[in-house]
Amino acid sequence: MNRIHQKLQEDKKLLSIYFTAGYPSLNDTVQIIQDLERNGVDMIEIGLPFSDPLADGPIIQDSSTAALKNGMTTEKLFEQLARIRETVSIPLIVMGYFNPMLQYGVEAFCKKCSEIGIDGIIMPDLPLDVYQADYEATFKKYGLLNVFLITPQTSEERIRQIDEASDGFIYMVSSASVTGSKSGFGNEQTNYFERVATMNLKNRQIVGFGIKDAETFQQATKTAKGAIIGSAFIKYLTSNGIESISDFIKTIR
Repeated sequence: MNRIHQKLQEDKKLLSIYFTAGYPSLNDTVQIIQDLERNGVDMIEIGLPFSDPLADGPIIQDSSTAALKNGMTTEKLFEQLARIRETVSIPLIVMGYFNPMLQYGVEAFCKKCSEIGIDGIIMPDLPLDVYQADYEATFKKYGLLNVFLITPQTSEERIRQIDEASDGFIYMVSSASVTGSKSGFGNEQTNYFERVATMNLKNRQIVGFGIKDAETFQQATKTAKGAIIGSAFIKYLTSNGIESISDFIKTIR
């Protein structure tokens, strides 16, 4: 069974943390993953930096720019993660944009992820129909779950299409803005969370964008299975260094 499936079966609200590989320093990647698991995080999204990150706010954009300047590449990330399963057991998801994956070769990318022990992939700019027509068989061949995103503007019909195509969880974007740009959730987001919850989808939802502290984590997980923190975590790393990871997680739960 895929580790994501196992984690989703646990009787708890899940905390997933996103960070940019190769930031703050090129070789921090493995240490960050190990420290996050040690401090009780349930899943980790490893950001593959890209020069044109359309959905990312300034904090994640800046971390991607810095990581690229540090020398992070797809090949370098795979080298760093080659032995990660010797020390880490929680689900690991690679999140990035389709261009680097395409340049590496989709099958080669998926094969390498499988060899390393990656459980899923999030590519926000890989359309559902293109995935199903061209790449679904490859993802399944290597045991990788593809995670799709929905927003408050996604129609019910589209949400149900995504639910049918998904096998794991749905990344429920809290707003149509970029990452890191919200402070707390208003009625619009709350209504959206509740509306999707009443749709009785077969896949659980995990909320991303706008979660930064215990209050927003609790708001996001009132109806969803879990929440993802990215910009707030990277901002904290920038100010406090990777030695401060345990302090950050304590502020969430």
